[in-house]
Amino acid sequence: MRTTGDMRWQPGAVSVERLDAVAYAIPTGDGPGAEGHGKATTVIVVEASAGKATGIGWTYGPAAAARVVTGLLAPAVTGRCVNDVPAAHLAMGRALREAGGGGLAAGALSAADIALWDLKARVAGLPLTALLGAAVPGVPVYGSGGPVHQGQAGMERELRGWVEERSIPRVKIEIGESAGRAPQRDLDRVHVAREVIGPVPELYVDAGGGYSVKQAVRIAEAFADDGVSWFEQPVPAAHPMALRQVRDAVTAEVTAGGDGRDLACLARMAQAGAVDCLQADVTRCGGITVWLRAAAVAEAHGLEISGRGAPHAHAHAAASVPNLRHVEWRRDHVVAETALFDGVLDPQGGTLDPAASGEPGLGLALRREHVRRCRVA
Repeated sequence: MRTTGDMRWQPGAVSVERLDAVAYAIPTGDGPGAEGHGKATTVIVVEASAGKATGIGWTYGPAAAARVVTGLLAPAVTGRCVNDVPAAHLAMGRALREAGGGGLAAGALSAADIALWDLKARVAGLPLTALLGAAVPGVPVYGSGGPVHQGQAGMERELRGWVEERSIPRVKIEIGESAGRAPQRDLDRVHVAREVIGPVPELYVDAGGGYSVKQAVRIAEAFADDGVSWFEQPVPAAHPMALRQVRDAVTAEVTAGGDGRDLACLARMAQAGAVDCLQADVTRCGGITVWLRAAAVAEAHGLEISGRGAPHAHAHAAASVPNLRHVEWRRDHVVAETALFDGVLDPQGGTLDPAASGEPGLGLALRREHVRRCRVA
């Protein structure tokens, strides 16, 4: 073995040759029956190449993240053995230190890390779940949509789609309208949602950090009769002790963590006893490398982990952790990922089988010609 600095070569090893990134603005609308169908979701797609194999990763955020990938991360991983993804992750982290970190950098690093794991599995000729090793037989999902600005008719159609057409037994809507200034409208939405889905499916709400502690407790008491079992970000996730206060006072499970940009942030939330289930977003927390570590941190604190958004980026990693709760089947992300990729998964019955196709890696292929017109950077 020959070593130069922190880069290693082994006889016959396959090395990363390129790391490219393109930003696409994919039309996703605002949901069924809603106005504003011109809305677009920006997705930064990263491709890691080695020989004839190409791995795919992505994140959601500003198009400028693509330049972070090509300008700072590509030089850090080019020439590295495709098997050494953790070493590549460390090198990318070092490359970003002088860039100031933050959301843009975290998203770029996450997308690149996902692409490198996909590449490693493709070179090995295995689905990523097989490479990581499966721990659960399937990946449960919950249908997620219902933005606060969506009309009632649109919300009803969306909920019926999840529960009646897809047979997904758990759904989530947004509350916390106007940063918590419309509590009665929030409660009305919850009540309508319960009437639409019936008594059996689980009903989740996401307040987006819109309430104060006492307001969140009052809201939770008011929607208890509608059987809400999951209260996401009742208060800002940046204040774990405030989350802990809400958690201690309400019967619904309190959860947060999807905005966490690194493992330390997610660990602090678990250590503070702030949540009943830890969320982590593979496209912003540091990729699959960090998401798997976050799952281990959660397990060490007696918690399950839930993947927030980007279901096709989470599915294979989620299947490999024993303390998985579920993955968010988020409407706008599903629309974007279906437009971008062939090989998307089927949530029928509320469970994904990420390795069902037998295709290597994440099992996805970029629909390059189809989305060419959506390229923005």
